[in-house]
Amino acid sequence: MSTFIRRIPEGEDRERKVCADCGHVDYENPKVVVGSVVVSDGKVLMCRRAIEPRKGFWTLPAGYMELGETLQEGAAREAQEEAETSIEIEGILGVFSIARIGQVQVIFMARFSEAGPPVFAPGPESLDVRLFAPNEIPWQDIAFPSVHWALNAWLSSDSAALGQPAGNPPDDRRGVHRISAPENAAPAGVVRSDTFPSGTAS
Repeated sequence: MSTFIRRIPEGEDRERKVCADCGHVDYENPKVVVGSVVVSDGKVLMCRRAIEPRKGFWTLPAGYMELGETLQEGAAREAQEEAETSIEIEGILGVFSIARIGQVQVIFMARFSEAGPPVFAPGPESLDVRLFAPNEIPWQDIAFPSVHWALNAWLSSDSAALGQPAGNPPDDRRGVHRISAPENAAPAGVVRSDTFPSGTAS
């Protein structure tokens, strides 16, 4: 079994985990968390955590992205898993960096997908799920600082999202599937790549 040591690889400026046998660099990169502030009639959807860390405290439906999904798909999945509800993403509310634990959090504004009274229930990771008016939010029992940040961003923005971000072109599926060059030749003068170099965040 390979042994990894921490050292500064040639050409770099910080310590990395490097295989002592072959020199392979095991890059450690931040993880992406996606979630949403789901609002209905001025009230925000919140979930009381059934798992550690911070079991019993209130949070927004959010969690780590999975491989093979977009930011928006991840946020919608988390709402389904934690609050058993379907949502429609309206735009980005905020992007929060938590460098001390290697996280980048992308929080969306969203609404319930279905017309009529909101339908939601606790998922496996939630003890309770409720809609709170701003003056009802359990501020003293919030799970994480970033939940405070997102709620304050919502309250100070008059519920306005930043709008839908520019995303992958719908006719260019390389963000989801690798496509061979002969079938999708790039226009003259346009550089295309179906792979990304090791260590990039793309």
